[in-house]
Amino acid sequence: MGVSSYEQPNIAATRTSELLGAAALSVAGPPCEDTALASSTQRETVNSVNQRIFDTSLDLILVVDRRGTFARVSPSSRNILGYVAEEMIGRNAREFILADDLANTRVEMRLARHGARERKFQCRYAHKDGRFVSIAWTGLWSEADGQYFFIGRDMTTQLALEGQLRQAQKMEAVGQLTGGVAHDFNNLLTVIIGMAELLADAVGKDAALQPMVQAIDAAAMHGAQLTQRMLAFARKQSLQARNVNLNEVASHAALMLRRTIGEDIAVTLALAEGLWPALVDPSQIEDVILNLAVNARDAMPNGGRLLIETANAHLDEHYAAQHVEVTAGDYVSLVVTDSGTGMSPEVLERAFEPFFTTKDVGRGTGLGLSMVYGFVKQSGGHVKIYSEVGHGTSIKLYLPRADVVEAKPAQSPSLPPTSPGGNETILVVEDSETVRRMATNTLRALGYRVIEAEDGPAALAVLSKRDDIDLLFTDLIMPNGIDGQDLVRRALALRPGLRALYTSGYSKQFLKGRGSADAGVALLNKPYRSRALAEAVRGVLDA
Repeated sequence: MGVSSYEQPNIAATRTSELLGAAALSVAGPPCEDTALASSTQRETVNSVNQRIFDTSLDLILVVDRRGTFARVSPSSRNILGYVAEEMIGRNAREFILADDLANTRVEMRLARHGARERKFQCRYAHKDGRFVSIAWTGLWSEADGQYFFIGRDMTTQLALEGQLRQAQKMEAVGQLTGGVAHDFNNLLTVIIGMAELLADAVGKDAALQPMVQAIDAAAMHGAQLTQRMLAFARKQSLQARNVNLNEVASHAALMLRRTIGEDIAVTLALAEGLWPALVDPSQIEDVILNLAVNARDAMPNGGRLLIETANAHLDEHYAAQHVEVTAGDYVSLVVTDSGTGMSPEVLERAFEPFFTTKDVGRGTGLGLSMVYGFVKQSGGHVKIYSEVGHGTSIKLYLPRADVVEAKPAQSPSLPPTSPGGNETILVVEDSETVRRMATNTLRALGYRVIEAEDGPAALAVLSKRDDIDLLFTDLIMPNGIDGQDLVRRALALRPGLRALYTSGYSKQFLKGRGSADAGVALLNKPYRSRALAEAVRGVLDA
């Protein structure tokens, strides 16, 4: 089995080779030729210093004979391996080394003995509690003493952090891919939904055609829901975060779950008193609880227990140092625990990946946990899964704490039954021809005069020639060097009084984060219905 080499850090400001020499001297004393040149006092001083290094080293120092038997073991063995030195001295290294790493360790020892003086390698030692500890070794062979001298650094924490970093990078890459697919799919759904609405108007109450149109619309809306979950994982969905009492949300969710997930599953609440408010989107957090409960139900085919807990939590600097994606601070925790079948380590590693599922075909999309992951990350929180096969699963969400409890927003007045229209002139800029045509047809049907442009340069050409345009309706993400934000800025330079409306499959929060949206410009999310387009346009024109 191949073993990676690691560069050893300095120990007590001493090079590794010097410390190895110190370890050797502390056991065997200075070589004979050095003894002839050194006084008795000098020898005592050197041995005293070397012994102090040996006794206080945080790394593991081993003196091993040619057969692999431990002659000396530093006291640090207790912290690293759980054994006191006396429990290891006299025993052979093969009793502690993982079998898969034994052959490579023997090769390294043989190379050291045959002239490759200093060796660097890694192997895993058995801890007294049964787990394995990854140790990066630097060692040398002393022919005069007939012994090996090794210094080993516990790499378990570092390897775990490297694994977390690789996982975070992988999830980020998958998120970027998923967000791109969802963005393109939103364009398609915008056309399908818009055309379904036009088709519904055309067929009227035709008994044969109306059900077909309704089926198209329903399928498109289902696709839109899946797209929103993909955007949630990619952290590009639209969130309306406000101060939320998670106890109230959890209580409301529990009432709903008791009626929906089955009578053979007992739903229990454990809500903390004095709970801090959380800064989250309340509608999304309800979806999160529902997703977790559905997963828990599927893991308990014969019934079981579902526990929902809330608590105030503080993730300190130590925890943040062990989890590369965490920022230390105050959080509000929401924990959903089931007594189900649990997850194997292999499943646990991939649990948050989009489209990964262990359910039978047709029983799940594989987007439930990925949506939870994306929502928590986009909200500025942290999520952790604890699971063992046969012992159930606990999913812990750490959501950002809000400082002040907000008053509940006033209810919006009901919207008028008909879509508002007008007679203004609108410039529609959209690189997708089908989406542009759908938007143009909808706006013309509402009475507006509409001019089309396929990208930013074409739109600027129109604006430079016409001064009768009242509204610029533009996609944000466009090719050919001018995106929606840049287009609006240039358009306002030409026409300072021009109104503008963005459209995109990405949320405004995401677009602001990448510097692609202006705070003063409204955004209409894709996919949108004709009514939503009509209201957004009228709202900007009347503002």
